[in-house]
Amino acid sequence: MNDMELENMRQQLGTLKKKLNEQEIVNDHLMRRSMRNEVNTITRRYYIIMAIGLFMIPYGYWCFVKLCGLSLFFWIVTSIFMLVCAGATYYTNHKISDPNLMNHNLVEARKKVASAKKFEANWLFFGIPAVILWMSWFLYETYQLHGGTFSNGLFWGSCIGGIIGAICGLSIHFKTQHQYQDIIDQIEDLTKGE
Repeated sequence: MNDMELENMRQQLGTLKKKLNEQEIVNDHLMRRSMRNEVNTITRRYYIIMAIGLFMIPYGYWCFVKLCGLSLFFWIVTSIFMLVCAGATYYTNHKISDPNLMNHNLVEARKKVASAKKFEANWLFFGIPAVILWMSWFLYETYQLHGGTFSNGLFWGSCIGGIIGAICGLSIHFKTQHQYQDIIDQIEDLTKGE
């Protein structure tokens, strides 16, 4: 092999390395954009949940106290519960809502995403028992309001609504947890070589 062939091979190898580096940069950019889109989807969902929680305070007064005739104390506790839920959602959202989260240090971004994922998973240890207590109280007040009978539409409608709400809430929770895990997996793929 002469010097000319060796130099030609070096140039080809250099060109190949350059193309691989450019491809790696493009791949990194696409993965960061994908992760940013996932985070934006989660934060959008959190804003909707916070808005619903805050809207439930005045709506709850009209619905529970004025329309259904439930106790004012029930509405006050419900309003506090809605504020706690909106606050917890805001806290989780705040961890990941930085628009530059995926533009800088991915190790730090992974920590924030993992922290938000863990907080949301742990929230169920408070949320599920609290909802069960709240629903039990609601059904008890409904039962008492209608003369101690189960034959009223509000009672059974609430049972059906509670089941549908639980299914929707858990599906949103598991979808969000899955999205968090996708983001964490993508970050690990990107930082594996570092």
